[in-house]
Amino acid sequence: MLTQKFSKTFDIGDGREVTIETGRLARQADGAVTVRMGNNILLATVVATEEPKPGQDFFPLSVDYMEKFASAGRIPGSFFKREGRLSDYEILISRLIDRALRPLFPEDYFCEVQVIVTLISSDSEIMPDALACLAASAALAVSNIPIQEIISEVRVSRIDGQFKINPTRSEMEKSDMDFIIAATEKNIMMVEGEAKECSEEDLVKALEVAHDAIRVQIRAQQELRDMVGAGAKRDYPKPVVNEVLRQRVEEFAKARMEELSRANLPKAERKETYKKISDDLKEVLAREANLPEGEEIDDDTKKLVKNYLGDLQYYVVRDMILNDKVRLDGRNLEQVRPLDMEVDVLPTPHGAALFTRGETQSLTTITLGTPLDELLVESAAKSEYSKFILHYNFPPFSTGEVKFLRGPGRREVGHGNLAQRSLKQMMPGADYAYTVRIVSDILESNGSSSMATVCAGSLALMDAGVPLPKHVAGVAMGLISKGDQFAVLTDILGDEDHLGDMDFKVTGTRDGICGIQMDIKVDGLSMDVMRQALEQARRGRMHILDAMYNCIPEHRADVKPHAPRMVKMFIDREFIGAVIGPGGKVIQEMQRETGTTINIEEKNNQGEVSIFGTDKEKVDRAHNWIKGIVAVPVVGDEYEAVVKSIMPYGAFVEFLPGKQGLLHISEVSWKRLETLEGVLNENDKVKVKLTGTDPKTGKFKLSRKVLLPKPEGMKEESGDRGERRDGGQRREGGQRFEGRGDRRESGYGGQRREPRQGGENQQSQSSQENEQ
Repeated sequence: MLTQKFSKTFDIGDGREVTIETGRLARQADGAVTVRMGNNILLATVVATEEPKPGQDFFPLSVDYMEKFASAGRIPGSFFKREGRLSDYEILISRLIDRALRPLFPEDYFCEVQVIVTLISSDSEIMPDALACLAASAALAVSNIPIQEIISEVRVSRIDGQFKINPTRSEMEKSDMDFIIAATEKNIMMVEGEAKECSEEDLVKALEVAHDAIRVQIRAQQELRDMVGAGAKRDYPKPVVNEVLRQRVEEFAKARMEELSRANLPKAERKETYKKISDDLKEVLAREANLPEGEEIDDDTKKLVKNYLGDLQYYVVRDMILNDKVRLDGRNLEQVRPLDMEVDVLPTPHGAALFTRGETQSLTTITLGTPLDELLVESAAKSEYSKFILHYNFPPFSTGEVKFLRGPGRREVGHGNLAQRSLKQMMPGADYAYTVRIVSDILESNGSSSMATVCAGSLALMDAGVPLPKHVAGVAMGLISKGDQFAVLTDILGDEDHLGDMDFKVTGTRDGICGIQMDIKVDGLSMDVMRQALEQARRGRMHILDAMYNCIPEHRADVKPHAPRMVKMFIDREFIGAVIGPGGKVIQEMQRETGTTINIEEKNNQGEVSIFGTDKEKVDRAHNWIKGIVAVPVVGDEYEAVVKSIMPYGAFVEFLPGKQGLLHISEVSWKRLETLEGVLNENDKVKVKLTGTDPKTGKFKLSRKVLLPKPEGMKEESGDRGERRDGGQRREGGQRFEGRGDRRESGYGGQRREPRQGGENQQSQSSQENEQ
């Protein structure tokens, strides 16, 4: 028998309702809830171990978001027809939940916690990512797992100038700001999103609107918790504390730690010096414990020494920054590290840039592909193709480490996504036919390699000739706070990220913000501090942008010589079949003859044709070929025709690709011709004029002579049907034959003259010749 279920429904502000329910599903988990909005239902479960693993000295939190394809009535497209490893899309949502939840747990809590959020029913209009963190937080709220606060998360978008909470997919198509924001009752904790060059004040306004909506969701979770009657949070084993050892560590290492912090050493030397302090301390402690020569202190003491040294470094460096406004590498609070950048650094990629900022370096390449290279992005709700791809790689040598090379981890996926959504704001629209792949390989890392990827990506895109209207740059900001004191740091180092209270990455152009990612580790970040951080980030971004414009001020006028050439054109829907041809005959012939790749799609009741090739002349040839197929011949227009075949009565010429007509022998020259031998040959180019079409057969009537100067003294031709003409003189005396309703005349020389010119097809002409 099912236990009693509890539910709480609340309005998100515009009449749409969200329902949180617990007590019915997954009852053996420490906490389990469903969150429903429309037909979208998420199941969130949370389980925690009672005790940490022996020797555990960090908080092992794992968060997984999964979408069941059955939730949308779909079967996975993989070979095994079942859900596999998490997709990048699912990993990104998992990170949104993880980053919001992690600060909620006590610093000394080391028990393993697993959060699983599953989409079990999908709504085509409701986006589940905005509800996933609400579900995870509610599951923690109704459990006895120790968390310090309740949290929630919403999407806020600006649509037609108005901010809206959790808009539908259809509404999102009109959005120019899109942010996922997590917060507690009092403080903003996490921000992730993108915008089409929004201002700093617009972002602050979005945060305020989102925070108001989040407070409603937090109250709903508190009321649900009260309804369930969840008791006090469970107690947990606390890590061992040795205050005597802590004091000894501070006595021995504080002065040396302060000296190290002010030494302005490079990362590797600073790391080595820190290790020397640790090793010396362990030796001193071994001697003080009267251990035999060469014997080391026990492992438990080593761990405590490591923790206390880390705490000492934390306080020493933070106090130095707050009190003296000096940073680990000697910079002031707003100073950006030295910049060095170069484009066209590799001969074969279609675009390449090397961007170095201090000890962080990105080598980024661009590859231009065809629509056949588009990436399939599949979720439970929909599958769509993306023609803009960014991959971020973080090899171990970038930090001087030795590790196994594995597939991209969650960090790589998240950093790459931030760079991609930032650069995407400046990418050309759907009429740009190339599929663009950016690959950022981090060669050195000491702080904000994702922002280096944004800068290097923008430079490489310009180098590749991708028509970016503006450069996009990024800078990582940090925060050190203590009571009423705070310091905002521009372009943070890796150590400043680790020791600081905020990691705040902002990307944008000279005209506004394109992307943002923020994680807060402390409570109490006011909007005034946020405004200062945003303004300081803007100044740092401008400094970097100035250097980027000096490197390459605008995109190259053309792609590299070895890059595929691209032409995109739109044709009427009715011509798609003509371009493809029966069984693909026409398009295959075009590709074979021109050495190009041609892709045709029907979009918005039009045919979208993309032509790719490495030779511009061949691309132009294919382009003109297609234009000829879809062109509508106009009577009176002149064309450059090619002779396809010679007959006794004239020549068949192709005056547009796929369109032929008869150039009758009488229309070749003002002079009467007995034969075309020596006058026209196959494959000759000849200029003709379209003089009309046969009303019965639709065949084209062409003339060459009307484009030639008329000889002086030549009389005007009569144009009466059945007459023969030779130099303007009418020939009389020909015998008239009647037969099968056809009217024929013969003149001297035995040559038959046709009563109708230019419109007969080849078969009728040949049969008449045989009868004659």
